[in-house]
Amino acid sequence: MDFSYSPRVEALRQQLRQFMDSYILPRLGAWRAEVAAGRYPVSFMEDLKALARDEGLWNLFLPSLKDGEPGTRLSNLEYAPLAELMGRVPWASEVFNCNAPDTGNMEVLHLFGSEAQKARWLEPLLRGETRSAFAMTEPDTSSSDASNIQCAIRADGDDYVINGRKWFITNAHHPRCAFFIVMGKTDPDADKYRQQSMVIVPIDAPGVELVRNISTLNHVSPEGHSEVLFRNVRVPRENLIAGEGDGFLIAQARLGPGRVHHCMRAIGMAEVALELLVARSQERRTFGRYLHQHGTVAEWIARSRIEIEQARLLVLKAAWLLDQHGPKGARKEVAMIKVVAPNVLSQVADRAMQTWGAMGLSPDTPLADLYTAGRVLRLADGPDEVHLQSVARQELKAQQEQLDRVSVYLDGA
Repeated sequence: MDFSYSPRVEALRQQLRQFMDSYILPRLGAWRAEVAAGRYPVSFMEDLKALARDEGLWNLFLPSLKDGEPGTRLSNLEYAPLAELMGRVPWASEVFNCNAPDTGNMEVLHLFGSEAQKARWLEPLLRGETRSAFAMTEPDTSSSDASNIQCAIRADGDDYVINGRKWFITNAHHPRCAFFIVMGKTDPDADKYRQQSMVIVPIDAPGVELVRNISTLNHVSPEGHSEVLFRNVRVPRENLIAGEGDGFLIAQARLGPGRVHHCMRAIGMAEVALELLVARSQERRTFGRYLHQHGTVAEWIARSRIEIEQARLLVLKAAWLLDQHGPKGARKEVAMIKVVAPNVLSQVADRAMQTWGAMGLSPDTPLADLYTAGRVLRLADGPDEVHLQSVARQELKAQQEQLDRVSVYLDGA
């Protein structure tokens, strides 16, 4: 395994960092002010997107892009350090058309969509003209196990009819959200992993109701983490992605790279939190000493650096495995990073908040938002407990054939 950056990736990192320093960081205050005033998308977003596209910083993922499709064709490993940089500002990914859940939906449509679906739904996404949402999570069942999903997708003549309630659906309240990819059951009597299918549902289809934008830890995201009701929503059969019963397979293909993206962005956020921790410790004095001269704060700084480096290396390994062996070959490592990265972010942000005192809880620093992001990410795309169980099962299975070797270490005990 070699995680060193290629000349191409290093050049893109420098270009992306310079772009963010020049055009994004100076607009942090303007973004907050416009969103607080109820203007979303913000007035300068389209100008920034056009500039990023002109500079070639566009669709930096999707290694399977074809000639003529806009993008950079980076592998998961190549894209990871760029996702980290974008993660330093919560809204930066949209500038480069690398925002979730659009990236995952693009991947689904690119890998599994029909030519007609690609022309109608994928191409506008790749151009950054529309946004989208992925509707999987439900309020009345544990959606971390896809076999529990209750949303019904029923065939009726030339159509499918969708009935169900989804929530925490990111992007649904974005003014440019054009469609959902909805996961539901087409055959409740089939094999456990063949019951689910995915269909494309236009956001303006009759029967689609945006019930509310749900806050998370009292933080409201303007793009929405929405509760959505599908009541007798009718779509044509050609909106089915791949085939009936393929929903679980598609979800597994989608969620692996998406979790790498989430985790690398989380590491970028953790770096910001650590920078703020260090800065505060070097300018704030208590009891006649700078904060970093107190043993506790110095330990926080050291532990934060160690944990971030460990998390980054594990995420890069997962990205490398995805590139080399696909989602199945990276299954354990993807589960591991989904536990590690959000917890590291939460821990580092918490230390930084403690260092900043009451100000760290206020909107005067980004720390409260960073802490919220880490805590939310421990549930998004599956809670910690599900991923820990997955790692444990795989570890037990891998070592089952080596149980006899353990006795060697017990001889003479």
